[in-house]
Amino acid sequence: MRKISEINVKGKKLIVRVDLNSPIEGGEIQVNPRMHAHAATIAKLSNAGAKVIVIAHQGRRGDDDFTHLHRHTELLKEITGKHQMSFIDDVIGEKAKSALATMKDGDIVILDNVRMLNDETKEKCNGQIVKELTPLADYFVLDALSIAHRGHASVVGFAEVLPSFMGYVLAAEVSAIEKVKNSKNVTFFFGGSKVEESFDILRHWLNEEKVNKVLVGGALSILLIYSAGYGVADSYEFLEEGGLLKFVDEAREILNKFADKIVLPIDFGISIGEERREVDFDKVTHGQIFDIGEKTIANYAKIISEAQTIVANGPAGVYELEKFGKGTKGILSAIANSKGFSLLGGGHTITAIEKFKLPKEKFGYVSLSGKALIEYLSGKEIAGLKALEESEKKFKV
Repeated sequence: MRKISEINVKGKKLIVRVDLNSPIEGGEIQVNPRMHAHAATIAKLSNAGAKVIVIAHQGRRGDDDFTHLHRHTELLKEITGKHQMSFIDDVIGEKAKSALATMKDGDIVILDNVRMLNDETKEKCNGQIVKELTPLADYFVLDALSIAHRGHASVVGFAEVLPSFMGYVLAAEVSAIEKVKNSKNVTFFFGGSKVEESFDILRHWLNEEKVNKVLVGGALSILLIYSAGYGVADSYEFLEEGGLLKFVDEAREILNKFADKIVLPIDFGISIGEERREVDFDKVTHGQIFDIGEKTIANYAKIISEAQTIVANGPAGVYELEKFGKGTKGILSAIANSKGFSLLGGGHTITAIEKFKLPKEKFGYVSLSGKALIEYLSGKEIAGLKALEESEKKFKV
C-alpha cells in the first residue's frame, strides 16, 4: 500500500479520513491520543503545501454522542496551532463545495460529521460523499486503522475512484502489525474483559505455530482456570453474568491442545472485604479474582524479558483500584524494559500506561485502534486496507 509520505502533495487537494470519534463528558469533547495523532498528520500535510479536506465522524445517528464537528475543529486548532483551519457545517452541499473550491495551499477544511449522510454506514455502498466530493479532490488518504475495518463509504468508496494512500498514523499501525505478523516467535499477553476477541487471535496464531507463550490475566484467566477444573469463588457470577460460560468447552479444547503454550496464573490477587489477598490458583474459595498474584507477575515478567516479540491487549486486573493495579503495572513495566519489539492495544491499555506514568517511547508501538487491530491480528480482511491495495493497482501516480 502506498504512503502519502512518499509523494509531493504541494498544491494537491487531499480528502483525509481520520478518526476524531471522542468521548463526551459533561457536554465537552474529550481530547484523546487519536486526536493528537491525526492532528500531526493534518499539520504535516498542510506544512507540505497540500489543501487538506478532513472527513470524520462522531457517534452514530440516534446515540447521545452523535454531534457536529465544530468543537473538534477548535481542539484541532489548539493542538496544531493551525489557524488556517476552518469548519464547514456541511458535507456534500453547496456550502462545502464552495469552501473546497477556494482553498489555497496549506489550507485545512474540516467537513461536518459524515454520518449525517443517510448512506454513509451502508456497507459496500460508494455513497453520496464519494459522488459529490471526488471531482473536487486529487487524492484520498486513509489515516485510521480504527475505522478501516468498516466498509463505509468514507472509508472504502474513494479508493475506487481516486489514487489512494495510507496516512502517517495508518502507515505506522500497519508497519507495527506487519512486524508482528512476520515474527516466528511471539509472546502474547491477554487481559481485559473481551474474551471473544482474545479467542479470535488465539485460534489464528496457535494454529500457525508462531506462538512462543500465551500469558493470561483478566477475564480470560478466570475462564481458563475455571475450565481447567479449579474454583473461582465469587468470580463464577462474573463468568455467568458476562455470558462467558459458553466458552468453557472451547477453553478446555485450547488448554488440552496447546498446554505447552498457554501459561496460567500461579496465584491471584483476591478481593475480600475490599482488601487484597494473595491466594494460590488452586486455593481460591472466597472473594473475587481482581488481579493476577505477585508470583504470577514475577513469572510473566521473566517470560516477557526473554521474548523476541510481544503483543499485549488489555489490563491484568481491576487496575482502576489501587490495590489491584499490581498485575497491570507489573506486566506493562516488564514489557517497557524488554529488549523485544512490543505492540500494545486496547483503550484500557493506553489508559493504564498513562495511569502508571510509563513512557510510551519504551514500547515498540502503542496502537490507537481497537476492534480493527483485533481483526487484523486474527487474520481477517480489513475493508479499508483492501481498498487501498486495489487502488494502488488501479491508479498510477
